[in-house]
Amino acid sequence: MKNASALLAGLVFGLGIVLSGMGNPAKVINFFDVAGTFDPSLIFVMAGGMLTAMAGYALVFRKMKQPLYDSKFNVPTSKQIDTALVAGSATFGVGWGISGFCPGGAIPVVGLGDSRIFLFVAAMCAGLAIAKLLKTGLFRPAKA
Repeated sequence: MKNASALLAGLVFGLGIVLSGMGNPAKVINFFDVAGTFDPSLIFVMAGGMLTAMAGYALVFRKMKQPLYDSKFNVPTSKQIDTALVAGSATFGVGWGISGFCPGGAIPVVGLGDSRIFLFVAAMCAGLAIAKLLKTGLFRPAKA
């Protein structure tokens, strides 16, 4: 049942990405081009997602003591804004602006067969691996 729930959530998310046009990198790039071909429709997609998530969180946390398929809710607790958060956010934004693909939205586009997405997903996976290595300290310089 856990896998069926995950599959259903993924299908709904992927369908939303494709129907909203967020699988088209030109639409995303046009959102960032405020001095040129600006397309504000991404604001409505984001607002719709945020409102849905807020309502869902409020309902779930009010009605349930724990999730159906885990022993506890795994939500971020840190409120600290540190260098890693700022650097990661900036890197995410630059990558999104350059490619037009959001990592979450890129995965459903793989199913559409757009050849550009395979390079993006490979680069995203490499970036995730490098970030993990940086976080674990593997790339830190040796102490003199």
